[in-house]
Amino acid sequence: MNGELDEKSNVTGLSGLGAKPLSRIRPWFQAAFLTVWLAPLGRWLHGIPGCVFHCYSCPLSSFACPVGVAANYAALWPAVHEVPYILIGVILITGAVGGSLVCGWACPFGFFQDLLSKINRRKMQIPSWTGHLRYVVLIGLVLVLPLFLGARGVPFEEQPVSVCRLCPAGALEAGLPHSLQSVVQGGPWLMSWQKIALLAVFLGAAVLIHRPWCRLLCPLGGLLALFNRFSLFHLRFRAEKCVECNLCRSRCSMGVKVDRQLNAPNCIRCLECVKCGAIEPAFAMPAEKQDSNTSAKPL
Repeated sequence: MNGELDEKSNVTGLSGLGAKPLSRIRPWFQAAFLTVWLAPLGRWLHGIPGCVFHCYSCPLSSFACPVGVAANYAALWPAVHEVPYILIGVILITGAVGGSLVCGWACPFGFFQDLLSKINRRKMQIPSWTGHLRYVVLIGLVLVLPLFLGARGVPFEEQPVSVCRLCPAGALEAGLPHSLQSVVQGGPWLMSWQKIALLAVFLGAAVLIHRPWCRLLCPLGGLLALFNRFSLFHLRFRAEKCVECNLCRSRCSMGVKVDRQLNAPNCIRCLECVKCGAIEPAFAMPAEKQDSNTSAKPL
């Protein structure tokens, strides 16, 4: 009897919450975080980089976008020898504590994509290797291109191609509200047709593919994903509870083969996979981790 109960239980390894409560809590937590994020805490905080992907130019943004801050610093180098210590600290602390946890539980843009994904339940599947495109964006558009053009005297705001100009979050959270405000006040429409087309493509993709920006192009998500295997918060596999039902894999909307790639870079720690009972979230120092970076099944 005890063995049967143990097999059916869903232990999180943290607070004892079951799988169903975790699934129900996440969207409410995302909404609560968004409410806090969009309630400006003071203009003096607006220059401080946050830990999630949200446009700096959004009228209600409390913090600066870490991606935009990084690109601006890259454009200033080497003319201005300044190190973005606050940005580096925010990234290191966020990554070391939870890895991509903020992507699944706190990111406003990720939450918006989650809402769009509910329009169409049947999603297109994309290869896992496409996640490497995030590092192309990170290295190319966030670091190398701003540095290259900045060294030639082109300020970041005037660079013809930049991560901010191509960012769908910027089009949605800044370009659209500012344009609507301008029209209401009798001014011109400020948003370019290129950005409108970019936003339309993104919205369509978000209906067909779960979190396309997160999976394919987000440089911040790619950077935080590097911490997934080493962060204090991690997923742990319990071999004694695995019945090879593949529920963990079928529940993963990010396309992670959880039974083979625990704490994979594509994982956003949404915790849907804990419904199988063999996967549980845990919080431990790296030396104390057990079975957290191993595969549930032989490769």
